[in-house]
Formats: sequence, structure tokens, C-alpha cells
Amino acid sequence: MVVGHWARSPFGPFSDVMIERHDGHRVLLAPSRETADFIAGTYTFDEVRVVPVRADVAGREWTVRASSLGLRFVAGRRGLVGLLLRAVPGPLAARPAWAASVALPARVLLGVRTRGRAGRGRYEWYGAKDLWPVVAASAGYEGQDLGHLAPVVPPVRFGFGSPPRRPSVVRVTVTVSLERENGGAARDTA
Repeated sequence: MVVGHWARSPFGPFSDVMIERHDGHRVLLAPSRETADFIAGTYTFDEVRVVPVRADVAGREWTVRASSLGLRFVAGRRGLVGLLLRAVPGPLAARPAWAASVALPARVLLGVRTRGRAGRGRYEWYGAKDLWPVVAASAGYEGQDLGHLAPVVPPVRFGFGSPPRRPSVVRVTVTVSLERENGGAARDTA
């Protein structure tokens, strides 16, 4: 699962959860029809549910509740990659050109893509600003315990990329180009 906890967005602050079940069924839990429509227009889901989603953060401990999902996890100490990401000035890390320039190292080191085509002809960039490993987690979904913390293998299939293979908390700026939807030319992919 991928938890989005957005302090700032065009929709105001909100949290959402993207879940890919063991059978491959992809579910979006979003707090409003507006956020659900935007997220489902950018990523691919088999089911979209508009439900209250709450993410509380206390230090390194996160608690997430959404409908029949309960999740608690703890972030560990920042490692070398997190330290390197924090060294990049925030305005630079948020620029699509930066995401393009670090695409190869991100793919090799973390197994993630920092840019790519999204749904509805959109193009998307991820500018990571920090990274912490998740060191403990417990989760239940639809009455079932989800078991122990494990690598994200195989990658989730919501869009062009996946989160890091190792469960992590990543602070990221996401840029989504709507050019194709607004009649402009789509950007080239690399």
C-alpha cells in the first residue's frame, strides 16, 4: 500500500491510500470525490472508494485509518540516501528538471522511477526530499491481518512507478502536467 499524506495540494491538505491486494486488485481510498477523481485520473485502480481517511503523525510513528483499513508504522533512522536527499535545496528538489536528472540513480539505487507518463496523457515527476526506512508496521484490511513488514516485491501497479522496494517514508514533491488534457502537446518521455 501507498499512503499519501499531503500537507499542501490544489485540494488543500488531505491523505489517501492506494492498496494493491495479493490478487492484484487495486483500490483507492480517498477522502472526497474531487481528490478521488484526480488521483484515479492519474493512476490506475480497479475500485475507487470515497471514505474518510485520517493520517496522524507523532514523531516517527504514523497511524492511518480509512474505512476498513488500520495501519500503524514506525520510521527508523535516516540512512545515507535520506541524508543526501536532505542536502538538496528544497526548491531544486521540487523542479521537474531535477527529477529528470536523478532518474537513473534513483532507479538503480532504489528501484523507483522519478518521471513518466501517467493516466489521461498526464506526465508526472517525483522530487524526493527525504527518506526514512520503515522499521515496524502492523496493518489490517477488511478484517484480515496483513502480516509482517516485507519488501515491495513485485512492484505495485498503480502507475508508471512504484515506491522503493524497502518500505519507506519518502517526503516528495509531485508535479503532474495536465497539458494533454488542456489541449497542449504531451511531453516526451525518456
